[in-house]
Amino acid sequence: MKDNIINDTVLELKNISKFFTSKGTLFKKGVSFAAVDNISLSINKSKSIGIAGESGSGKSTLAKIIADVYKADKGEVLYHGTNLAKLDKPAHKTYRKNVQMIFQNPMNSLNPKLSIRTTMLDVINANFDYNKKDSLDKIYSTFDLVGLPYEFLDRYPHQFSGGQRQRISIARSLILEPNILIADEPLSMLDVSVQAQILNLLIDLKEKKNLTIILISHSIAHISILAEKMLVMKKGKMVEYGNSIEMINKPVSEYTKDLIKYNDGY
Repeated sequence: MKDNIINDTVLELKNISKFFTSKGTLFKKGVSFAAVDNISLSINKSKSIGIAGESGSGKSTLAKIIADVYKADKGEVLYHGTNLAKLDKPAHKTYRKNVQMIFQNPMNSLNPKLSIRTTMLDVINANFDYNKKDSLDKIYSTFDLVGLPYEFLDRYPHQFSGGQRQRISIARSLILEPNILIADEPLSMLDVSVQAQILNLLIDLKEKKNLTIILISHSIAHISILAEKMLVMKKGKMVEYGNSIEMINKPVSEYTKDLIKYNDGY
């Protein structure tokens, strides 16, 4: 039984901390502060976790540490039991392929000068040795997954709505066949009706592709719909961590209660 538990753990964070030097906004200029302060958690294969908190809580910084955009100053990130800091260059490339991130504003992450077809082909050519037909087949099957018509391929980012751009961003990540998808505030810039559509898409993809999803959000309501577990953060620290449904029904901390009141529903 113990071996099964270990094998099911795809990602584990052990006492992760990340420090930045203030430029004079929240703290006096030049002062070091912990954006993430001693965070530990584990995520099982094909399961999901939500990380909730206000702006400045450290949730996006933690997501970028998991995505290997930032390096932790203290602690360990373990992927299938292997310390991320000890991976060689080829293994790091494989990790980055397996752990993909989508962002709050897809317009900032899509090149406005490139058609969607070129954007997708660039990702494929950088990571796979496919011929033209196989590349296009891969793009078509990925577009089918996220509910996009093929004619979108010859358009440019500015020609789409926010929800359409977010689907394109998700497709670009999925084309690499990741097993972990980090969604950093993917709903906050969308209309309420579109939020529900993208949330349902993530739920559908989780089931179809056996994805492990890490949802970063200020909305506990969104997290409780998608994720089995939830971490609540405040000023870099862990406030609560546990079952999402239990936490939304019986929150322990006043901070979590306030988040629920402020973000009640969509």
